[in-house]
Amino acid sequence: KHIFTDPDRQSLFMRVIFTANDTNITPYILVNPHMNNTGSGDVGFVSEDSLSAREGDSVYMTLKSSQPFGETSAGFVGQSDGYTDLDDNGVMDWNFDSADDGGGNVALTAQLPTLNNESVTFDVVVGFGDSLEAATAAADGSLSDGYTAVLNKYNGVGSDIGWEDYLAGLSNLPAMIPQTGDDGHLLYASAMVLKALEDKENAGALIASLSIPWGDTISADASATGYRAVWPRDFYQVAMALLALGDTQTPLVSFEYLDHVQVDANTPNNSGATGWFLQKTPVDGTLEWYRVQLDQTAMPIMLGWKLWQAGLLSDSEITVWYNTMLKPAAEFLANGGQVHLLDNNDTITPPRTQQERWEEQFGYSPSTTAAVITGLLAAADIAENAAADPGAAAWYKTKADEFESTVETYMFTTTGTHVSGNDNGQYFLRITQNEDPNDGANINGSNGKPAINEKEVLDAGFLELVRYGVRRPDDPDVLDSLVEVDDETLPDNLRLKYEFTFPGDSTAYPGWRRYGNDGYGERTDDGSNYIGSAGDQRGRVWPFFTGERGHFELELAKANAGGALDAASVAALRDVYVRALENYANEGLMLPEQVWDGVGVNAAHNYTTGEGTNSATPLAWTHAEYVKLVKSLTDQNTWDSYAIVRDRYGETGGLASTYPQVYFRGTPNTWGTTPMTLTADYTWVITPTFGSAGNERFKLDINGDWSLNFGDNQPDGIADQGGADIPITEGAGDYTITFNDQTNAYTVIKQGGGGGFASMYPQVYFRGTPNTWETTPMTLVADNTWSINVTFGNTPSERFKFDINGDWTLNFGDNQPDGIADQTGNDILITEGPGNYTITFNDQSKVYTVVKN
Repeated sequence: KHIFTDPDRQSLFMRVIFTANDTNITPYILVNPHMNNTGSGDVGFVSEDSLSAREGDSVYMTLKSSQPFGETSAGFVGQSDGYTDLDDNGVMDWNFDSADDGGGNVALTAQLPTLNNESVTFDVVVGFGDSLEAATAAADGSLSDGYTAVLNKYNGVGSDIGWEDYLAGLSNLPAMIPQTGDDGHLLYASAMVLKALEDKENAGALIASLSIPWGDTISADASATGYRAVWPRDFYQVAMALLALGDTQTPLVSFEYLDHVQVDANTPNNSGATGWFLQKTPVDGTLEWYRVQLDQTAMPIMLGWKLWQAGLLSDSEITVWYNTMLKPAAEFLANGGQVHLLDNNDTITPPRTQQERWEEQFGYSPSTTAAVITGLLAAADIAENAAADPGAAAWYKTKADEFESTVETYMFTTTGTHVSGNDNGQYFLRITQNEDPNDGANINGSNGKPAINEKEVLDAGFLELVRYGVRRPDDPDVLDSLVEVDDETLPDNLRLKYEFTFPGDSTAYPGWRRYGNDGYGERTDDGSNYIGSAGDQRGRVWPFFTGERGHFELELAKANAGGALDAASVAALRDVYVRALENYANEGLMLPEQVWDGVGVNAAHNYTTGEGTNSATPLAWTHAEYVKLVKSLTDQNTWDSYAIVRDRYGETGGLASTYPQVYFRGTPNTWGTTPMTLTADYTWVITPTFGSAGNERFKLDINGDWSLNFGDNQPDGIADQGGADIPITEGAGDYTITFNDQTNAYTVIKQGGGGGFASMYPQVYFRGTPNTWETTPMTLVADNTWSINVTFGNTPSERFKFDINGDWTLNFGDNQPDGIADQTGNDILITEGPGNYTITFNDQSKVYTVVKN
């Protein structure tokens, strides 16, 4: 069969090549229409040359063929339809003109000419319309134009605009072909599949699949969207894949569509928090599922940032979207809120999510948290560099850092249950409902599986931390977790990794399940379809995890190589991960949601191991992950990674710094190496105790081997490379020492202060949001050094300045900011959230510090 649509009409064209390998073979056409997205309520009727159906008075279809019909009949399925008729004695005995009776599940049958050891080619066209006349005209028109003319329009031959034109416009696609293993066949097919998933009436609405999972056993009595719906998470994958191919229009239109599925004050039945994105909606944006999945609120921000970075949205355009859509989303990610939409009445406290990416569990999820952190930093970058909203930018970064600091504390167990062989019981959990990953609490059962100890359940979702840049690929906890994820000796219920071979290829290709104890798949006792919460079901291997792992292995290989990879290294990755995905595709180049993993009885469908099951094919996410992996190998950089995240969390746990570590060396530690603590961007702090000797002093050492060290030759509060020892001039006691490794400014403040210190001004006042910009005197605690302890609130715009005379005539802020105050400079922002801070100001060098206590 060759199946395509007529671009000029509401019709589906099918070229059929039927071969009879025996005599007296009679083919039949059997149509089981599901009008208006249901299988009930249909009325069927036939004529000598057409098969037609309707639901109500405004949804019609008509089938016509270039082959003449013999007998035709309309009936009800299982009672009077053609299949039931033929199943009886092989002869079409019934000839009913219509199947009405108020509507039902109808089937239409047409007899075609008998064949004798011969092949025949003919065309079948199904026309649709809001009346019988319109549906018939569509079918007749396409049939009249003929196969070649309609196919040329579909493909875009000559002056017609079609698929060939779309593919030719994908600017990145040709350069990506060398990183495929099949000369680009699946890449071209994936491009068309993903573009076809955009709704034709709601521009930009990208759906998850054209299928209903296990649809052959799903009741059609009521309308069901299945996967033919918008999930912002799947939506993001598709938009990013299209952008990778060089499609600059569809991702932009899709981004603009997203405000249709964002919760705001006008969302029907909403009386709670706004800014978050609906879980699942039909393409028109109406409500269907409405639990809060925080990654689905982060990803629209991430997509907007990518479009802005690609130059598809200007600063002014992204500012408009920031103010109308992205800032409300970022505010929800940062602050959460009380959600109240229909029966969903819950307090959301990020990064704890109501549901994670598998839509089954609440709690702290590594994959969700990775997206939340990335979304916040993307929003902060837009706020800071386009939307002129520095207060919000600072707050989003503060919350991102806060959430980043909880990743291992909340989600990495050190007392896991997997301890045999190479497993050491230390790994990221799928999810935990509280802040203790070691308490062994149960997580909820789902899909027929019982509740289970959280430490039993492995899930490779933590690799999203690496994809986005929250963790390095060689992070010890990430590598530790992969040992358990890849353990093929685990019991099948808890095991994730399986390997597959395919005809003509002896390579063992890897695949992974979603998580241990997954029940979203076929039964293990007979291989029959998933049917909800029944027991003895098993979630199978999902091919797109091979793509996710391929992305991780690319970044790990780069880290191990210290940078770019040679061609052989890239080819090695391609030959495993890209080729695996290409082998998972069916003969029509469609990639499935799940493949049969060989576990359990396979009687119902007799799947081949590695073959797609009846879950969902094609799955947008799988095709998108394949495209992104090919693009990533082409670029030698993960396509949907985020430099703003990698730069922030590369080595220093969420704070920017010039050096991975700074060491204090001096008389208190007999010139040993004591690590200083990074407490703010570029700012290192330590509090040593100096003695009463007359020569107490110190230096700052970068590598711990004196190869790069700082003292001060003047001294003037600015450290000099290789400079003289910095003396302590105020006697014995505890001192707070800070060092900015970007500006080399440092401070030495004795705890407890004292009188008689030199200063440039008789008084320095603190003014800011904590004291409603009134004048609070600072304390002179050392020569030229003023200090104050201040408690800042939790608003996203906490800030302050230094005022000399208390009348604003001479004041200092910071324009960069760089830790050196500028006269009449900008307000100095608090970026680490609410709490008590020690603020110092050197009125001679203008160096200031802000240290959270």
